[in-house]
Amino acid sequence: MGRLDGKVAIVTGASSGMGAAITKRFATEGAKVIAIARRKEKLQGVIDEVTKKGGTAIAVSGDVAKEEDVKNAVKTAVREFGKLDIVVNNAGSLDRVAPVGDLDDKTWEQVFAVNVDGPMYMFRAAIPEMLKNPGDAEGLNKGAFVTVSSIGGTHGGHSGAAYTASKHASLGLAKNTGYMYAKKGIRSNIIAPGYVATEMVELSQTTQSHPEGMELVSAGVGANPRMGKAEEIANLALFLASDEASLVNGAVVPADAGWSAW
Repeated sequence: MGRLDGKVAIVTGASSGMGAAITKRFATEGAKVIAIARRKEKLQGVIDEVTKKGGTAIAVSGDVAKEEDVKNAVKTAVREFGKLDIVVNNAGSLDRVAPVGDLDDKTWEQVFAVNVDGPMYMFRAAIPEMLKNPGDAEGLNKGAFVTVSSIGGTHGGHSGAAYTASKHASLGLAKNTGYMYAKKGIRSNIIAPGYVATEMVELSQTTQSHPEGMELVSAGVGANPRMGKAEEIANLALFLASDEASLVNGAVVPADAGWSAW
């Protein structure tokens, strides 16, 4: 018996990295997964891997920065599986590690569109569906959100101004949602990873970054005990999404091998 048997989940940013790992992990634990991402071919590869192993997952091509795409993912979950129990807000966008004095409007707007507007659209679209769920005997466990933030959302010196501000904002939004809907049976928790070996991290190391910003951010990298794995984040997301975490709400859980304890 899987830990998510009978659950229907949406995972955003599911074509690679943590989103792909979460999609696969949830499916192996019995969840029916709606996986949304912009890159159709890579996303379909994740779905094919899930189905080959006997899991259930559906690909939805979409951009979380567009509200209509978010609404479509929610509608697809309800249309195909009759309900929605879990949402993982994982999709994210990096900046160039620029300090605010050198920050351009395009970067600010792009990063906030994915990292803040996207989760807001998903909360707003998913909550009405979750509230329809019966929950347990006490009316709890109707729905669970897991938002993948960053230690950039709890600290000031791990990235550029746009990414740092956006992760603080999405973290606050997720905590507020947890409190506001706690008595209605909906939980909302946050994972704050450090560096995780994903395609996004590799991309950030190869694209042009702000030299001074990168130098300042890199000053603390030596205190990082080790790089994380996408599968480790998926394991934590599984716990927070499951009914095993029924008392955990509004929590920010670092997943950084102890880096933020330094």
